[in-house]
Amino acid sequence: MRILHAVRSDGFAGVERHVARLARAQSAAGHQVAVVGGDPAGMRATVADPAVPLRAAATTGQVVALLRHHGPSADVVHVHMTAAEAAAALAARTVRGFPPVVSTRHFARRRGHGTRGAVVAALASSVVREQIAISRYVAEHVDGPSTVVPVGVETRPDGLAAREREPVVLLVQRLEPEKRTDVALDAFARSGLAAAGWRLDVAGDGSQRPALGAQADRLGIGETTRFLGARDDVEALLDRAGLLVATCPVEGLGLSVLEAMASGLPVVAAAAGGHLETLDGVDPLALFAPGDATAAAHALAVLAGDPDRRDACAAAGRDAQRARYTPAAQVAGTDAVYARVVA
Repeated sequence: MRILHAVRSDGFAGVERHVARLARAQSAAGHQVAVVGGDPAGMRATVADPAVPLRAAATTGQVVALLRHHGPSADVVHVHMTAAEAAAALAARTVRGFPPVVSTRHFARRRGHGTRGAVVAALASSVVREQIAISRYVAEHVDGPSTVVPVGVETRPDGLAAREREPVVLLVQRLEPEKRTDVALDAFARSGLAAAGWRLDVAGDGSQRPALGAQADRLGIGETTRFLGARDDVEALLDRAGLLVATCPVEGLGLSVLEAMASGLPVVAAAAGGHLETLDGVDPLALFAPGDATAAAHALAVLAGDPDRRDACAAAGRDAQRARYTPAAQVAGTDAVYARVVA
């Protein structure tokens, strides 16, 4: 099948990584795939397949132009986020024989924000034939029916045992208010792990960086907290760390959590959003009440002090990822949606 993905973006965060990985998996499965949008360097490195054309598109107008030009040669146009949906709607109005449009909903909210939200939402949804949601949580919170197709991450070797890993609690996310990074700092401070020789590594950047640095100093963990900034070596960080903490209470699925599970890294995450699906049945300590730094601190302290339990938690997470969250499963689920709209 000829597939054209589109996202209006010149960045490379969770959605762009999702698009790049799906494109790579679809190409490996024998589809002809092209991608519009995303930071060219990040997309190129992640797709890692010269058979997948990548075209930059930082504005809605650029996405419209590229969809008008390349859309008619595709069997299906697969868009990501509202701006790309709107671009597909505009392109479809001016191109005869425009292919059917499938949209992936990445966030647990309805379309349309701001003063012109209703108009944009109506335009964006007008051309979408079917929706894919990355989790049940997202499907329950978006407008319109959706087919749940979870994200897949590549299966990795079993990784280091707990006693071989560094005494590091790792956090991987954008430093924005909705991610609640402040809870991770509070939890690490309350856990007492700094005194036991552990450190907190924060991989990511954003508007909250100065405030979080000040918070770490106030909590007395400034010397044991490292702000690493945006990183392109997250897999290596996951391979070495001892624990991952994930504090966002509105995560659609939680890609860093899935990557940690694939790496054999135990996870302590907010019991909300997609985390409730990915970590279901892994370990009672894997989930804490959203915003509850004391509960998160308890989970971190218990797991840090019990390498055998960390190994068991890692094994359970790895088994869950391999059973439910693989690229092959994501491609198969997406193919089923394509088949319906093409038919």
